Amino acid sequence: MNNPILSRLDELLVSRVIAIVRTQRKDEIVPLARAIVQGGIGVLEVALTSPGAMAAIGKIALEVKGAIVGAGTVLDERQAEAAIEAGGQFLMSPGFSPSVLRAATHRRIPYIPGALTPTELITVFEHGLREIKIFPAGSLGPSYIRDLLGPFPDLRAIPTGGVTRENARAFLEAGAVAVGVGGALTGHVPQGSYEMVTKRSAEFRAHLDGRFEDP
Repeated sequence: MNNPILSRLDELLVSRVIAIVRTQRKDEIVPLARAIVQGGIGVLEVALTSPGAMAAIGKIALEVKGAIVGAGTVLDERQAEAAIEAGGQFLMSPGFSPSVLRAATHRRIPYIPGALTPTELITVFEHGLREIKIFPAGSLGPSYIRDLLGPFPDLRAIPTGGVTRENARAFLEAGAVAVGVGGALTGHVPQGSYEMVTKRSAEFRAHLDGRFEDP
């Protein structure tokens, strides 16, 4: 019998990139999400630290065609339940929370926790999880992912934090199954300049797919 959670995880990771939407303006979340999807990146993690994140998750799920939207920075069971009720299709955390895992498992929703050290990875592995956000990954670089895969060959690593257009492919070549990217898509964008977000997303997607050559 197929495991619905594993099937959904495979659906999430086939694109090899999860776009992180984080902003301090609640009216920007949905337009940013739409701009990212228009650029060719369809899996979106809306950080719950963003004002109005719960409502935006529901709106994206209903209105943004081609989007798979989940909640990020989920820290406890209450947030997990609220995010799922809002329409979140997966949950992510900067660390590991047994209560979030419990809520996600009960509702048959994928949960991708964060970890960085071998000790943290062992804890997550003991709970049966293999898809893990390696955070923060940027300062450690792709070689760290390659090193982790030695003792943890079943790890399905998703490096996040400091991932850029320039280093994303190197993370995948080091063995990551996907990358999480935020600031490289939405950082330092003037308010309302969503076409810039679409352009960055399209270029990131092209770099990841090996279709982009720098001048």
